[in-house]
Amino acid sequence: MDTIWVLLAAFLVFFMQAGFAMVEAGFTRAKNTVNILMKNLMDFSIGSLIFFLVGYGLMFGTSAGNFIGTDGFFLSIVNPSDTSNFAIWIFQAVFAATAATIVSGAMAERTKFSSYLIYTVIITAFIYPVAGHWIWGGGWLSELGIVDFAGSTVVHSVGGWAALAGAMVIGPRLGKYNPDRTSNAIPGHSISLASLGVFILWFGWFGFNAGSTLSGTSQAISTVAVTTVLAASAGAVAAMFFVWARYKKPDASMALNGALAGLVAITAGCAFVSPLSAIIIGAVAGIICCIFIDLMDKKFHVDDPVGAISVHGVCGAFGTLAVGLFAQPEYSALAGEGSLAGLFFGGGFRLLFIQLTGVAAVFAWTFGFMLLVFFLIKKTVGLRVSKETEIKGLDIEEHAMEAYSGFQIFQND
Repeated sequence: MDTIWVLLAAFLVFFMQAGFAMVEAGFTRAKNTVNILMKNLMDFSIGSLIFFLVGYGLMFGTSAGNFIGTDGFFLSIVNPSDTSNFAIWIFQAVFAATAATIVSGAMAERTKFSSYLIYTVIITAFIYPVAGHWIWGGGWLSELGIVDFAGSTVVHSVGGWAALAGAMVIGPRLGKYNPDRTSNAIPGHSISLASLGVFILWFGWFGFNAGSTLSGTSQAISTVAVTTVLAASAGAVAAMFFVWARYKKPDASMALNGALAGLVAITAGCAFVSPLSAIIIGAVAGIICCIFIDLMDKKFHVDDPVGAISVHGVCGAFGTLAVGLFAQPEYSALAGEGSLAGLFFGGGFRLLFIQLTGVAAVFAWTFGFMLLVFFLIKKTVGLRVSKETEIKGLDIEEHAMEAYSGFQIFQND
């Protein structure tokens, strides 16, 4: 039963790749759609192979100094007669691919495809496994007592902070900013695709969160499903009303990202907080997401076409900290995590401080290392396509095809 449950959850998380593809394609221009779909196909395909060869061992192998795993490469630590271990591997492999694909959106519409493949290998082979070893593989943060049930930090913040490093190094898209540093909107070509992608992600997230019980008979499955859906709903509603009040219109793209922000934020504590706390966490995440998307664009001039940095990096960090505020013993006991109590439920500051330590450590590791990686790629093989390629579109120049061949949009003067 446990094996079947973990496999079913892994299949749901795999389907999230389709969601990421649709969100990213919808929020960007039609001329780059093939490039985006190819990147989402390849980050899973290459990521799975690399995680099999190297990543899983670094993440779950015997710990060296509580920093990194040292064995288990090629799944050598898995006994072929114990099929449950294979289920755990595929569940972790789809998580690794999720961390890698987050980066794609923030660097969309101007990144060389070959360079994308290089840093996908690095993320799934080294960056994600090391952070995962610290928290889930018995590393130093695990021993400290950090709690990240399904990966607000391990998966989403790792992807978000890598995306921040990449977007900073590669620079904004052509035409995004004026000489006076004001920002121009570059609308995506299909809110329909983006909406479909969000619903697919939401559906897959039930596997992401509830599957992290790793047991088909766990009493926490139902509570995790409830907190997941409530946080996402609250995130969407809060984001909608926030932008409605601020800009006088209920912006669909912000509401969609608000739902994702709620999902990301609840991922760390979905098994440890009450339904009411989940609503609060999701609503706050939805508002934080809207604020940081504006700050990244208009204040820091970091061009992130899909809002990946704010949704996954910032809200992933917030969700991890929220465990230190909202965790309740009666819920954590159901999940087999003992008696966890956050600041608001009599637990004091200890858990919050541990969570903060983990957030800061993973940020320093991921952002610092990936900043170096992107800089080296830029100085060697090149990170960005040419100006001509960017104007014409990456589909034709990088892949010699179009997503919508023969389709034209005519605009009346």
